[in-house]
Amino acid sequence: MNKTLLLIPLFLGGILFSQKRPAQKPKIDFRTDFKKISDEIMLNSTAYENLRDLTQNIGARFSGTPSYDRAVEWAEKKFEENGGSAIRKQNVKIPVWERGREQFQISSRQGKWKNIKALSMGGSEGTSGKDITGEILYVPDLVAFNKLTTAEVRDKIVFFNYAFDQTLINPAEAYLDAGRYRWSAPSLASRKSAKAIITRSATSAFNDVPHTGSMYYDSDDKRKIPALTIGAKSADELEILLKKQSVTGKLNTTSGTKGETVVHNVIAEIPGNRSKSIILIGAHLDSWDISEGAHDNGAGVVQVLEVLRIFKKLEIQNQHTLRFVLFANEENGVHGGETYAAQVKKSGEKHLFAIESDAGGYSPRGISLDMIPQRRRQILASKQLFLPYGVYDFSQETAAQDILPLKKLGIPLAELVPDMQRYFDIHHTSEDTFDKINRRELNLGAVALAQMVYLIDNSW
Repeated sequence: MNKTLLLIPLFLGGILFSQKRPAQKPKIDFRTDFKKISDEIMLNSTAYENLRDLTQNIGARFSGTPSYDRAVEWAEKKFEENGGSAIRKQNVKIPVWERGREQFQISSRQGKWKNIKALSMGGSEGTSGKDITGEILYVPDLVAFNKLTTAEVRDKIVFFNYAFDQTLINPAEAYLDAGRYRWSAPSLASRKSAKAIITRSATSAFNDVPHTGSMYYDSDDKRKIPALTIGAKSADELEILLKKQSVTGKLNTTSGTKGETVVHNVIAEIPGNRSKSIILIGAHLDSWDISEGAHDNGAGVVQVLEVLRIFKKLEIQNQHTLRFVLFANEENGVHGGETYAAQVKKSGEKHLFAIESDAGGYSPRGISLDMIPQRRRQILASKQLFLPYGVYDFSQETAAQDILPLKKLGIPLAELVPDMQRYFDIHHTSEDTFDKINRRELNLGAVALAQMVYLIDNSW
């Protein structure tokens, strides 16, 4: 009897010890895996050829145009080719803006009209194809403009020659500084009864290529005056002329917003193995109507495709669902990003992290982190992993426009930061073309993007 009782604990102990222990998650060797990701992309990337196809066979992809619809079909096909699942389109309602024709001329004492290269700003109302003439009023900056009375501005064509600040080493800061004149000047001038405005392009270049870009009228604007932009060289020559004599300007444009339409975000996924939470990797698919959009933002589009390809090719077992989003309408409204964020809020989908590439295809130098300090510290603890790949700057705290609406939902955001010293030379111009892209630099950006996604997927 006692022997039997003694054997029972031993028997039970044997059963318990024979039970299979829960499998422990294998320790990740990030350095080795980062190298595998880098090697595969640098040797076998399809990003450059995808970008060639997008820019040369589709070209300009302005939202609301047939070419944008072709880009959507292209993106769906590429997602499928690279192994994406749950490929779908998300409806996005946008205003339809058309550039039409545009002409800007000046005349001084000689009485002859001289054509100046100019572009309407995106969203600008035009002159309905009629000539508008008026004396050109030179204003160096908004401080000087705010001192002018309505009587001094009335019926003038206001010319803002505010230059890109070359002393700011981060060109993105200089762009935001100069961009204020494109965004806000039309409404400010309208309130003082100006006929139209002309601005110097927000560019780091010293050539005569005009740059377009969005502008916005205030909701209470009673008069939506035309707004055009000219190149740096023409702007400086016009300022010199105006300091010597009076100059008359003449505008004739047919731009304007004409109703609404529906375009699409394009989405694909790789389902997660452990969690339903989502890591978003995004870029915007549209470009300006005058541009192939190679750097802005064809580069980002093909880098997103490359992240999808690399996770499938290397058979990486991602823990969280990876969602790849190509947004519509970033250039003239960000309605694609707003629509996506509204759907996330409505559905309650948990997003762990969102990162976007929308700063060109130059060599990556860092990753901007727009998130709470705790999350920043978690990423900074792994900063050394990125140094061998030339990625060292984690100091910036901004996010790209398409994912920025997700910030209101408390989602940590990040943005790939390439070397942007040449970016604003061609940004929003007809010169943003495929030949400006370097294959190796483009691939390095895809490497950094994929490595960051891999880090977050395995450490958060």
